[in-house]
Amino acid sequence: LGAIILTTIFWMFGFLRMGTVGLVGQAAGSGCDDQATEWLTRSLLVAAAGGISIIIMQWPVFWLAFQLVTASKEVETLARNYVSIRVWAAPAAIAIYALTGWLIAMERTGDVFWIQLIMNLLNIFLDFLFVLGMGWGVPGVAIATVIAEVSGAALALWLCRNAFLGPAWRNWASIFNRHKLTKMMVLNFDILLRSAMLVLIFSSFVFIGAQFGDVTLAANQVLLQFIYITAHAMDGFAFAAETLVSRAFGGKNPTLVRKSVAMTGIWSFIICVLTAASFAFSGPWIIDLMVKDITVQEAARGYLWWMVAAPLCGGAAWMLDGVFIGAARGRDMRNMMSISFCIYWIAVLVLTPKMGNAGLWAALLISFVVRGVTLGIRYPALERSARHG
Repeated sequence: LGAIILTTIFWMFGFLRMGTVGLVGQAAGSGCDDQATEWLTRSLLVAAAGGISIIIMQWPVFWLAFQLVTASKEVETLARNYVSIRVWAAPAAIAIYALTGWLIAMERTGDVFWIQLIMNLLNIFLDFLFVLGMGWGVPGVAIATVIAEVSGAALALWLCRNAFLGPAWRNWASIFNRHKLTKMMVLNFDILLRSAMLVLIFSSFVFIGAQFGDVTLAANQVLLQFIYITAHAMDGFAFAAETLVSRAFGGKNPTLVRKSVAMTGIWSFIICVLTAASFAFSGPWIIDLMVKDITVQEAARGYLWWMVAAPLCGGAAWMLDGVFIGAARGRDMRNMMSISFCIYWIAVLVLTPKMGNAGLWAALLISFVVRGVTLGIRYPALERSARHG
């Protein structure tokens, strides 16, 4: 429970990664490496401010979180112990978003992979050491995560060390330029609103699904893993779109933008088709692997074809997210997500009473399609704006 609360809070700062990719990539694409470094410094300052604010405000924040989440007294006590320790890694955990954004923009996604791999392996090793070896229990899990996140931030900072070789990272007059700060904050706020609406869609999906009974709730949780698998499969192409489009924008090259979108779009389509086919053929086996309860297995299989359709319905939205992140067009992302959010709720209200849980899945997939279509409608304007950088 404590991990869910803190992970959700930290995840809301994901706008730092997305915003940093677009701004840094465009600066690098225009040949302004000093500006790329300045954007990284600004993002790190936001990360530090956000992390310190969470530490200072931890008592009211966690009090509110535990009011919203129902748990037994024993579980709440353990969760409070966990968050009271892990919260001290907040600046490091949030800084990782800014640092990985810079690495992605600089076409160093391999380094991002190694950061995540080393963090996870270190966390697992320390969990075994502190919990099983030393018997520290929940505090041991929290301490292991703190060490892993601080180590991950230190590794990411070391991998970004070239950005700090020159004086640009401490050019405070330019870093605190009002126009540039406003540009970054507006972009980040738009992406934050977009992410918040996405969280609300998935959170409401879980809560509404709970109304159909425990078996359906459990089946939906299993099936949501198919959505997450698809999203992770698409991450690589979304990252590629972010990098390529941001650099094309920086170079004021709409032709390169079009080529980048076409290339990532074709590969994204291929991956979506292959993912859908794999779900169609191996879906029942994947379900049986995730859950052992026969009743839940049968319920999940009843909705398997929705999972086959999910990559085909959501592929365009996931890929175009990367395109618009690279172009730093946060307003379009926010507005198109707003339309998708409204259509989702209309679909829920219309379809769920008639179709039950199937209507809920239909509403979710409709929101994917709407987001992809609306972003696609806005794409020509994005391409035209590339001429101006």
